Amino acid sequence: MPSRREFLYAAAALTAGRASAETPELEEATLADLQAGLSSGRFTSAVLVEQYLARIGTIDKKINSVIELNPDAAAIAEALDRERKQKGPRGSLHGLPILIKDNIDTGDRMKTTAGSLALLDAPTPKDALLVTRLRDAGAILLGKTNLSEWANYRSSHSTSGWSGRGGQTRNPYALDRNPSGSSSGSGAAVAASLCAAAVGTETDGSVVSPSSMCGIVGIKPTLGLIPGQGIVPISHRQDTAGPMARTVADAALLLGVLAGASYGRALEPNGMKGARIGVARQLFGFNDAVDAMMVEVLGILSKLGAEIVDPVNIPGYAKLGEMESEAMSFEFKADLNAYLGARGGKMLTLADLIAFNEKHRDKEMPFFGQDLFLKAEGRGSLSSKAYRELESKLNHASKGEGLDRAMQENKLDALVAATDSPAWPTDTVLGDHSVASTPTPAAIAGYPHVTVPAFQIKGLPVGLSFFGSPRTEVKLLRYAYAFEQATNARKAPQYRTTAE
Repeated sequence: MPSRREFLYAAAALTAGRASAETPELEEATLADLQAGLSSGRFTSAVLVEQYLARIGTIDKKINSVIELNPDAAAIAEALDRERKQKGPRGSLHGLPILIKDNIDTGDRMKTTAGSLALLDAPTPKDALLVTRLRDAGAILLGKTNLSEWANYRSSHSTSGWSGRGGQTRNPYALDRNPSGSSSGSGAAVAASLCAAAVGTETDGSVVSPSSMCGIVGIKPTLGLIPGQGIVPISHRQDTAGPMARTVADAALLLGVLAGASYGRALEPNGMKGARIGVARQLFGFNDAVDAMMVEVLGILSKLGAEIVDPVNIPGYAKLGEMESEAMSFEFKADLNAYLGARGGKMLTLADLIAFNEKHRDKEMPFFGQDLFLKAEGRGSLSSKAYRELESKLNHASKGEGLDRAMQENKLDALVAATDSPAWPTDTVLGDHSVASTPTPAAIAGYPHVTVPAFQIKGLPVGLSFFGSPRTEVKLLRYAYAFEQATNARKAPQYRTTAE
């Protein structure tokens, strides 16, 4: 019997034959391109959905980025087409197909499982608030993307992009390479033009790292800028959704919808001029080729008018990772138990999930175990003295004595570094081979982080990170946009079997 995904892909291929005379060009199409086509009547949202479904049916066989298609997408598109004719567009995303990560609640016929078979039979009662904002702006939820199961918080030896429900997502630039995670499917799908844009989530690197490795733009916003209600949690202190797109303009537009704001003023080609940019040298040194390319990148920033401060030290950086790991084990148990209890179903606690994984070990744990689950289950409450002291130290080290101090003492507008290494080979025996930690300082502090395509090494993309003080998304987007416009570094994937 065919799987649900195979059935939907087959249906998508059949519906593609009903496309209008003018077929929209989807590869590398921007939100503005597609909206212009809809506004002029060159094609409809119904046709757009048909064409995206057909593209998914063809391309996603290679990369396995979409975990589920929305059975109501075509009907929603037709309704939005009628609404456009009768009333005009309801918002900036009217009629545009968006994919979202499978740990974001939708109160529809789609599942929300965080990639785990344990949640497959437990429907979510309502939309996450960010999903409501997407619908209010007119977006069509085309489907959900695969992810590193439980947003990569189950095992310290995990393989990014793998989930028990969705299998392994592959990097569109080299199919034997990893897309990184945990927003693996969102990153790969956007890179492959399987959607207009996508939404991922991040706790530490889960938006910006797959964006870097899949050659797209990713925004990890200031904590709280996008509402977190309805996202399967890891840590209330760090979790946030974030937009993922092929251009800075598209990512800024999607961020505006998710945050209920506007970031159009950030799209300034000369936006780098006069900026004081610090080079976070502590985050270099993980790859000689990346370091060599960063010399060229810093030269470009300087030519664009930035004042480069090199190096800049982030105080206490070396201690952040260990403290983060300890705090997160407390937070995961408390936050997940609260989420599961409110959602209802058979899985009400972390202990229930641990038991489920053991019972279904062949499907849920064929490659790696659940040591992080077990560690978290042994933790006390968030009101315990141990956690409160740890949280206080971590906040102080990451903010006041960390990024805040680095930014203020050097009078910086932003810090820069390479976002991550080129993609490593997917390895289900040893797990991930991640070597970079650029996302960590901003993630722990809850501060914004934007990555933009910068260069390629042997055909594998690497992004440039801009990060800094809270609520400086406009600044960071301005710098990313200026760099993007000057370099045009993004190249569409070729789906090679291996790296060049």
